[in-house]
Amino acid sequence: MSTSASSASNNAAALLATYARSQELITFLHDMSASTVPDKVMDMARHCLLDTLGCALFGSGQPWSKILREEMAAEEARGVASVFGAGLKLAAPAAALCNGTAVHGFELDDLVDEPIVHPGCVIIPAALATAESINASGERLLLGIIAGYEAMARLGMALGVEVAHRGFHKTTLTGPVAGAIACGVVRGLSVSQLQIAAGLGVSASCGIKSFAAGTGGGMMKRMHAGRAAESAVRMGQLAARDFSAPPSAIDGKFGLLEVYGGEDRDPGQLVKDLGTRWATDNIYVKLYPCCSWIQSSVQQLVALRGNSPLAADQIRKVRIGVCAYAARNNGAVAPPDTMGAQYSFPYCAAVALTVDPQDPEMYRNANLDDPARRALATRIELYTDPEMEAAHPKHYGARVEVELADGRRMQSALLDPHGMPADPCTPPEREAKFRRLAKDVISTAAADGVVAAVRNAAALKSVSELTALLRA
Repeated sequence: MSTSASSASNNAAALLATYARSQELITFLHDMSASTVPDKVMDMARHCLLDTLGCALFGSGQPWSKILREEMAAEEARGVASVFGAGLKLAAPAAALCNGTAVHGFELDDLVDEPIVHPGCVIIPAALATAESINASGERLLLGIIAGYEAMARLGMALGVEVAHRGFHKTTLTGPVAGAIACGVVRGLSVSQLQIAAGLGVSASCGIKSFAAGTGGGMMKRMHAGRAAESAVRMGQLAARDFSAPPSAIDGKFGLLEVYGGEDRDPGQLVKDLGTRWATDNIYVKLYPCCSWIQSSVQQLVALRGNSPLAADQIRKVRIGVCAYAARNNGAVAPPDTMGAQYSFPYCAAVALTVDPQDPEMYRNANLDDPARRALATRIELYTDPEMEAAHPKHYGARVEVELADGRRMQSALLDPHGMPADPCTPPEREAKFRRLAKDVISTAAADGVVAAVRNAAALKSVSELTALLRA
């Protein structure tokens, strides 16, 4: 071999090594089958599907969902993919946009804890729209969901935490890539096509967290998941037509991890414990319609106050100890809109002590200016607690101290709120959450049908048996 040929060969090997991890992950996800995936992972995929559908149905009635639905219905050609909570079918990318926005529409959708990504709001709308557009089976849908969750969690871990602290929304950095993989698995794409889908998805990665700045988040964050799901479907479609992309787009030169990741990025996380550690082992099911960091403090305050809410004037002072990031970014005392309220420790704590924090109405604009709760929010102090800082981001804990006007003091500390992997929701709790969220959108009979169809998802010959029940 000549010197120049040897040099070229060495360069090619070096280039291949730069994206070997993403190639290994994609090959693993491609090769999965219902017989090789552990039963517990298939079960959890069904639970995630039901939880996400409940969030989608509830979210479909929110103003941001209605605006997008009307916009898509006016502009998009009618297709075969269902828009949940509406008697409407659109082209698959448009349906994924509407449904992803609805799922992420009221801070109730699931999360994978340590990577800090919301998979359900991207992966499931994208996979379902794709499955419906090609009349795929329930088994293909579940495999796509598992692949998407796995890719999204591993991408989130590989990117590290610094990227989120710089203000990027990790769900929408990882969502188009992982969602494209999910759609590709549903379609049964080849390994090379799946790698192309992921590579195309990288260039759709975007999203900044200005919604969490404390000045009012508007509707932007709701749309983040929808846009990621829309892009995922489109990239899967293009990959199926052999539209090409660089194979190194995830972990190669100028790839996703290099461009967005911080000093703590770790490409090895793409394949660490692959096949033995699953993303679905670490799903966080949210019980309150507020930011994930806030759930622990809300749960504790409800427990401390007891079954009966307190009057605001009964409470002299509240202190909440959290990680430094939450202390810096979630302390708005007078949030101007629903998004701001859902990201405010003071507001959510005031709600937890004085009303029902599970009631979505308490976070709507019409209820944000209650004088007593506003005044109470000013008496709630947020600070960095060393234990909670050390546990971040694996744990979403808080330490709370309540001083009442009569002098009584109560305190509590909790690393993992109910719904986290350390204290998971039971299947009956998940079903109850679905029914609570769906009750005003679909009939009881339709809800029963959805629960049964999800339970039997692996045996469905066509996902249309499920999606037909989701159109109000």
